[in-house]
Amino acid sequence: MEEKNYTGLVPPNVDGKEITSEASVSLRDTTEAKALYKTARERLLFVHTWGKIAGTLSADFQLTDAEGNEVDRPSQKGDHFRIDIAGPGSHEGGGYDWAYVEDIREVNEADVDSVAITVRPAANPKTDSNNVAHFYSEQSTSTFVVTREGGKVTASIYDRNIEANQETKSVIDKARNTVVGLGAKHGFSKMQWQALAEALIKKEE
Repeated sequence: MEEKNYTGLVPPNVDGKEITSEASVSLRDTTEAKALYKTARERLLFVHTWGKIAGTLSADFQLTDAEGNEVDRPSQKGDHFRIDIAGPGSHEGGGYDWAYVEDIREVNEADVDSVAITVRPAANPKTDSNNVAHFYSEQSTSTFVVTREGGKVTASIYDRNIEANQETKSVIDKARNTVVGLGAKHGFSKMQWQALAEALIKKEE
């Protein structure tokens, strides 16, 4: 499938595995598509609702500020995602996996609207440690995108350059990251991101 990379935030896959999940819906006209895009954009930016809207396949996501304090607002560059996945949590992460909001961009043109968030595995902002607290390595990225092209709205999630995190000093985390990272690369992330993509563009009843 063709990348929805109008913002330019989706990086090329240079080293490691890539995973793409996508869902789209065609509306009756541009007016309806713009309305759904507005709703999907809000869902995308309010990260702490992702677990609720995506259902049982999803991890629990909480947006925090740069210091790791919970916030209830749209995502901003410099924020963090605190991620609670099923199974044992990261020792480095205080029981969670952490990702840093590297960039957020939006494009608004005559027939295209697109907004994207790119995150990268990060250290636990609640500690002084510089060790990445995530089952993926620091080279890995996830880019979450909502796009309107004419009367069509698409949600896309791009994992790029993904490898299990083996740089942690914790022996327990190293073993955990190998198991969780392999599981994510070989199916779990695809299922979770597909559920989220579909939820982001679901038409309201």
